[in-house]
Amino acid sequence: MIDAIRPRPRGLRLWLTVAGLLGFGGCAALGLKPPATAPQPLPTIDKQVPAPKASARPDGTLTDAQAQAALITQTDLGAPWTPTGGAATWRDGLLKATTEAGDCQPLLDALYADELLGGPARVAVGLDDADTDAQLRFQIAARRPSDVDAALKWLGTMPARCARFTATTERGVLEDVQVTDAPLPEVGDARQGLHISIAALDQDGQESLLSLDLAAVRVGEDAFAFTNGGLGDVPNDATQAAVQVGALRLADVRRQGRAQV
Repeated sequence: MIDAIRPRPRGLRLWLTVAGLLGFGGCAALGLKPPATAPQPLPTIDKQVPAPKASARPDGTLTDAQAQAALITQTDLGAPWTPTGGAATWRDGLLKATTEAGDCQPLLDALYADELLGGPARVAVGLDDADTDAQLRFQIAARRPSDVDAALKWLGTMPARCARFTATTERGVLEDVQVTDAPLPEVGDARQGLHISIAALDQDGQESLLSLDLAAVRVGEDAFAFTNGGLGDVPNDATQAAVQVGALRLADVRRQGRAQV
């Protein structure tokens, strides 16, 4: 659907070896920054989402059919994204970790549990980029707008409270974690983006770098959260596209539901 914003080929591969990248006990600054993005118009959706026949439930939340219809698909992002083949190996290997930086443990826990908005997703979809082993997770939240806003506010404090900290995986791998604010398209009513880099050095001296784009957006009464991660490089254009399409589709599903009432 969005040929103009399909991920471009990347040269970075899975295991990034950089001389002097880590010297734990005195970690060298990684200097990782996601590319800045200017506000941009929403893309159009070529094919309108089929309108689920049931309108929103009495409490105002989306029906199961509506929530499912609001998920993005591989068609929205184009090649090389395909339906996921399962959880990425780096999820258990690098995200399942502990830190003595108390304010930052909840962030690691939320990333590993895939509960960025403070609770399990209503529905979710995963997509894989086989070219880079990147994995994208998109979920529709099952939380009240006030709870979503509280979660967005908390996420917004992470670049200051957890700008840089160390963590240790279950296998004893030491990690250097950096968290920065990430600009998002100006969609929805409230939003927060983060870029997280995790540089790891195992006991054999093998270095790896996990990059994660994180986005959470509230659109009226509804919200979605999204992660785009991979070892090495992460296609930020896919992040921008997913945020834009996700906001547009969620608003469209809600609008169609109101029209049927």
